[in-house]
Amino acid sequence: MLIFLKGCNKDEESEKGVLMKRTFANELSPEMDGKNVLLCGWAQEIRDLKKVKFVVFRDFSGTVQLVALPDAMKKEDFDSIAKITPESAICAEGTVKKSNIAKLGFEVHLKRIDVLSKSEALPIIVIEKDIETGFAKRFDYRSIDLRKQRNLAIFKIESALVQGMTEFLDRAGFMHVFTPCIMGAASESGADVFKINYYDGEAYLRQDPQLHRQLSIAGGLEKIYDLGPSWRAEKSHTVKHLCEHRTCAVETAFIKDEIELERLEEQLIVHAIKNVIEKCRGELSILGIKLEVPKTPFPEIKFPDVYGILEKLGKKLPGGEDLDAESMELLGNYVKKEYASDFYFVNRFPSAIKPFYVMKVDSEPEWARSIDLNYGKLELSSGGQREHRYEVLMAQVKEKHLDLKNLEWFTKFFKYGVPPHGGFALGIERLTQAILNLPNIREAVLFPREPDRLLP
Repeated sequence: MLIFLKGCNKDEESEKGVLMKRTFANELSPEMDGKNVLLCGWAQEIRDLKKVKFVVFRDFSGTVQLVALPDAMKKEDFDSIAKITPESAICAEGTVKKSNIAKLGFEVHLKRIDVLSKSEALPIIVIEKDIETGFAKRFDYRSIDLRKQRNLAIFKIESALVQGMTEFLDRAGFMHVFTPCIMGAASESGADVFKINYYDGEAYLRQDPQLHRQLSIAGGLEKIYDLGPSWRAEKSHTVKHLCEHRTCAVETAFIKDEIELERLEEQLIVHAIKNVIEKCRGELSILGIKLEVPKTPFPEIKFPDVYGILEKLGKKLPGGEDLDAESMELLGNYVKKEYASDFYFVNRFPSAIKPFYVMKVDSEPEWARSIDLNYGKLELSSGGQREHRYEVLMAQVKEKHLDLKNLEWFTKFFKYGVPPHGGFALGIERLTQAILNLPNIREAVLFPREPDRLLP
């Protein structure tokens, strides 16, 4: 990137200006000793020692110390540094100098510094200190909060996770598709769904992109994935729930059973984590995380064995019921102890608690070919094998006492030769929260949406 600065060099007339190529903080090294560079970013901290002044410079890639000496700059430029306010946007020209004292082994000696936009006094703390601003105020000023090194590290890692997922799926022959976010009917049920005005009628924000993924499979696309948002109108204020979240949703055809999906998903996870380890070592260090590639295959626990395991752990969960928060925590600890794994699958949920489109086990119809991927006490994804046989699908619609007419837009296509298929929707923020051990999922969201927050 070329940056235009007026009077960047002492030997240039100020009205002429020069063009210089911008250098990023992470591109600097002691081996560049003597090289002239241009840096553009933020003045994170200013220290004025009268005869020498220091500026901690930060850009998207990292930080570096800038040193101002009176003999190397015009007097007015040297004096102006003390007036720079923290978090002002700046461009600085200087020379890289090796240093045995500097933490990085070098620093940049200033020739000139220009303030592009002066910052007022900050409403929240940006430099990491022992005193931390509360969540509510942080998210009121989220755009400023994002400037913290810790937050930047989280989103670089989240980006690397998604990059690893898409890279794996692309190489495996999956097609990236985009399914609708606006639905003419609630995608799962009428509960926990956001209604919106749609011209003269009513529509819904999708709870999951799954039904249209299935219709894409029916259309012959065979191997697809969709990256995008989904919405749940749950009035939850927990550290793991959001009203708006993003998933990597995968669907594939001509499968034998749901076990194929487990093997696919765990390889997706492995590739994503490998990508983070390879490309985000600095970010992991900032967060104090030692990330390891998980061993495969991930352990699997099936119902009804789950009930027996929980009972031995002191939790009596009635047969046919879904897992609650306490059960999830107990199972996570159990798997960690027995299998030395944080990741594990739960399979064969009671069919009575699953949606109409989930395939039952033919020989044991009380159980569904439904799988969750968990990390400790966190559910990361939900999925399984879908019912592709029209007659069976319609029987399950009736069994759930659903309106046949309202679902015809979906079910009618299963008359026309739909192959066995299945998939899963993996929560991107949940996975980020899990591997980084974040205390609150909102830290993995740029601008969280929750029951009490719609702004900024």
